[in-house]
Amino acid sequence: MNKQEMTDKIATGQGFIAALDQSGGSTPKALRGYGVEDNEWSGDEEMFAQIHAMRSRVITSPCFSKGKVIGAILFERTMDGEVDGKSTADALKERGIVPFIKVDQGLADEENGAQMMKPLDKLPALLEKSVAHGMFGTKMRSVIKSANPKGIADVVAQQFEVGNQIADAGLMPMLEPEYDITADDRAEGEDILLAELQKGLDALPEGRKVMLKLSIPARPGHYTTLIEHPNVLRVVALSGGYSTDDACAHLAKNPGMIASFSRGLLQDLRKGQSDGDFDGALGKAIDQIQAASVAE
Repeated sequence: MNKQEMTDKIATGQGFIAALDQSGGSTPKALRGYGVEDNEWSGDEEMFAQIHAMRSRVITSPCFSKGKVIGAILFERTMDGEVDGKSTADALKERGIVPFIKVDQGLADEENGAQMMKPLDKLPALLEKSVAHGMFGTKMRSVIKSANPKGIADVVAQQFEVGNQIADAGLMPMLEPEYDITADDRAEGEDILLAELQKGLDALPEGRKVMLKLSIPARPGHYTTLIEHPNVLRVVALSGGYSTDDACAHLAKNPGMIASFSRGLLQDLRKGQSDGDFDGALGKAIDQIQAASVAE
């Protein structure tokens, strides 16, 4: 797939984006969920080898390339690795799946009810490497925990500032100002978030597009104006800790949003499963998530 083909696939594809980008502190938890205990690896190299083996098994599963997964978000080490003897990005594109790369370096301490991204001092080098690998886009996460107007405005401003750097490098930025689904004031805060996102989109240079990755809103249809905005390529939803069933039920109430799930996709996969059982569990999740993503 060339860049235009990947753009078209993300803009109109009837599927969802798989989030395979657990990194750092989230990797041991992901491995435990997969049935790999902490005593089965020692040090970062062995830990990341285990998670790469899991991701490779997902990517090479027959059900992963049936057209229902249109994109996949990778961690840098996964991008640097190989699947079936090819670079991970090439292995995905051969299966009709558009590759994205996680570029943030983690979250800063909470301030004004939000956690902004830590300084992205490695970003220029990572963008250059990602372009060389043939990646299409990026993803970067902040977290909003309360309806604090300053905290929300700061998070969104940082996302757009970095997003413009990414677009200037020739990649599609996926902005992810996640709203904590457990927050009591989420509906109020999502009103503020919507206004700030619209402001940021309206200020983009003419012709520039971004993607948005957002928590499934407390009020169905809340982000319709973002989905329809001319500067938005696609709006995707994170599962935010919901189970697959709950995430899909909520997502189906928001036409135009497609899934970009991690836990919701991988929760029933185990290292000890036979290939048949593994493919069956993954295929069931893919079918369910894709159906919720195209619900009208």
